[in-house]
Amino acid sequence: MHDAYEKAAEAAQWLRARLPAPSGAAVLGSGLGALADQLEDAQVIPYGEIPYFPGPAVSGHAGVLTVGRLPGCDTRIAALSGRVHLYEGHPVWQVVHAVRTLKLWGVRDLLITNAAGGIDPAFVPGDLMLITDHLNLTGKNPLWGHNDDRLGERFPDMSHAYDPGLAAVVRDCAQTLGQTLREGVYAGVLGPSYETPAEIRMLRVVGAGAVGMSTVNEVIAARHAGLRVCGISCITNLAAGLGTEALHHDEVKEIAALARNRFLGLVTAAMDRFAAQATA
Repeated sequence: MHDAYEKAAEAAQWLRARLPAPSGAAVLGSGLGALADQLEDAQVIPYGEIPYFPGPAVSGHAGVLTVGRLPGCDTRIAALSGRVHLYEGHPVWQVVHAVRTLKLWGVRDLLITNAAGGIDPAFVPGDLMLITDHLNLTGKNPLWGHNDDRLGERFPDMSHAYDPGLAAVVRDCAQTLGQTLREGVYAGVLGPSYETPAEIRMLRVVGAGAVGMSTVNEVIAARHAGLRVCGISCITNLAAGLGTEALHHDEVKEIAALARNRFLGLVTAAMDRFAAQATA
């Protein structure tokens, strides 16, 4: 485990000495960092200052932790703008280090977001998808090897990896805002090459609604640690073989920007409700 608990505990202690932990945090995927920019009375900490936080090298990932109030609300959250990926060469413990740090800092609820390719034929670029479950096809698992009981129990139950109560809040917020919210299973793959059309056909057969190169290991580590998890994908492109255009990362950022206002509205409303539940 590469002393994963000690590293996360040191990072959490470093944060605790500077800021009280909010009850909720959001991990912001490619092109979705606008939420952090909207936080009020914000304090911004570059990842490089937090112990063992690796800086992301992928375009669209700023690499900062922002703590502040949701716009128009009293609710404080932590927003992680960007993440590191397995395909960058990072070991899996480092990919999930931020999630474990959040738990030890004192966070209770975690919203994981990502940019994803749409597999469900009903999806179009710009849709938001509530993640109902996932397929871990990365070939990695953050719990592999010796289990440190301080991080969580040996065999965590993943029957409800994505918390049903938090999901219900997101559905209700979307309805109140008049937004169409898709739902589906997220397939997490290693990358960095995009999937082939044959791989997309396979993923569709096994029930995936969207595919991406993040999230699944973070969710496993979060559930292992006892965090409540909710997931939202921004469908930024049609997966390979379902559209006529070549896939490229710039398109991911462009479509995420177009979905910005709907994403901000939904996430702000949902995280405010999460916090209200935490204090009820």
